[in-house]
Formats: sequence, structure tokens, C-alpha cells
Amino acid sequence: MTDVIARDSVTRRPALSATVDFEGGVGMIAASRDFTADFLTASPNAGREPLTEDRIDVARLVVSELVTNVVRHAPGPCRLELALRPAALEIRVHDTRPVPPVARSQDPNRIGQHGMEIVLAVCTRVDIEATPHGKRVRARVPLS
Repeated sequence: MTDVIARDSVTRRPALSATVDFEGGVGMIAASRDFTADFLTASPNAGREPLTEDRIDVARLVVSELVTNVVRHAPGPCRLELALRPAALEIRVHDTRPVPPVARSQDPNRIGQHGMEIVLAVCTRVDIEATPHGKRVRARVPLS
């Protein structure tokens, strides 16, 4: 039995974006990583250099950290949207909790709670926006 249920099948808009909705549960962390890797692998290059495995891994890491925050702090449904831009992957994660995630100050002795530090370190931009039903975290991962 799985605790991840995609309410809608993967939706592709002009071959450069994809969306998946999850009902909740820890299984959506791995599912979101796989969804991201599959999306990047299947996306056309459209004149770009082919994506390297390390860029795909960085995108998977960011998605994993953002969705892990949902699992820990906003249990319930989650929407993951991916949009391929010329030089970046835009990742949008929607959840039901209006409280924004906070990056803690660096502390090499702290175990855990480094997710937003990681996201801020590897992304060129991170925005958090309140929505009528929670919040949306948008992060841009450079692809070159």
C-alpha cells in the first residue's frame, strides 16, 4: 500500500512544464524526486546543451528539500510544478500551511534542519508567496 496518490495524471503544457498533485505522506518525497528526474530527462533540449547528471541531481535535491518541508510542516496535499526555462528549472511547490519556511543560521554542529540553507545555496532565486489556501515556494535551479 502506498501513501502517495497522484490525483491528476502528469500534465504537460507545451513540452516545457509539468504538474503533479499529491495527497500527502512521506512517499511523495521520493515520488517528487523521480518526477523531476523523469521530466528533465524527457524534456527536449530546445537548443540547450544536454543536461548533465549533476544538474539533474541538484534539481532533485531542491525538490526533495521543498517537499520534505511539506511533509514535516504542512501535512496534506501538495502540488509540484516544474517549468523548464532557457537556463533554469523553475520549481513551484504549493502546500496548505501559510507559514513560510525559514533558513536557520549556519551551524555545522546542528543535525538536520538544513533544507532551506541548501535550497538557498544552490538556487539563483527563491520566492515564497502566501496563497488563499497556504503558500507557494518557487525556486530556480540553474541548469548550466
